[in-house]
Amino acid sequence: MSNPELAAEIEHFYSHVIDEGDRLRVSADGRLELLRTRELLRRFLPPAPARVLDVGGGTGVHARWLVEDGYHVDLVDPVARHVEQAASVCPSSLGDARALEAADASYDVVQVLGPLYHLPDRADRRQALSEALRVVRPGGLVAAGAINRYSSLFEHTALAHLHADRMRTAISTILRTAVHDGKRGFTLAYFHRAEELADELRDVGLVDVAVFGIEGPAWSILKAVEQHAGPDPSEDLFESVLAAARLAEPYPELLASSSHLLAVGKAPA
Repeated sequence: MSNPELAAEIEHFYSHVIDEGDRLRVSADGRLELLRTRELLRRFLPPAPARVLDVGGGTGVHARWLVEDGYHVDLVDPVARHVEQAASVCPSSLGDARALEAADASYDVVQVLGPLYHLPDRADRRQALSEALRVVRPGGLVAAGAINRYSSLFEHTALAHLHADRMRTAISTILRTAVHDGKRGFTLAYFHRAEELADELRDVGLVDVAVFGIEGPAWSILKAVEQHAGPDPSEDLFESVLAAARLAEPYPELLASSSHLLAVGKAPA
């Protein structure tokens, strides 16, 4: 698909404002997100060399470790800059999560780790998940990422922003509506609750659905230390925050404190 339908503010944000690959490799909370996403996915992935479709795969950060693990990965993303960057990692093409060009049942795994962030309309999110289910084989794995509804509250507390009336108003709007309009700061985005994300996977027909908090309940400590004490939190602090994420997994009430959520489900056999 040569011209994916993409909101202008999202295109601008990822083409001109931020390098998504750098975010996951440089900042401490980004490194935590990458490590934990990889750790969680490896529990559910079939053995290599399975076929993985990385939908909204960005610059290929996750595709890279999958390829290194021996998987055959194809990447689809709506941002031309991302596709160009990911081309050195795996076969990459422009495309829309809501209208995949892949054939039915052609992949063992479909991961949708970014598209749900930027689809505020539930019908669009349903279409993206339906497409993932369509192109995964029976019994195959679908993994979907989401931004947690409450992440902005934790983040902007850590960044010491909530003293400002404008910021309190913006965060209140996200908490009330689940949507950031993208007019200032971050781009157009949707913020999920954990149970809502699980329901969206089940609604399209996926089974054995489970939801995990990626960064766990202490990730904003890393954000605060980077902001106020320097760019490199100690290894002991990083490992403690990582341990907290692992320890929190059996307790669904702690899902609300993570920055991102990961849902996994299977296509009916």
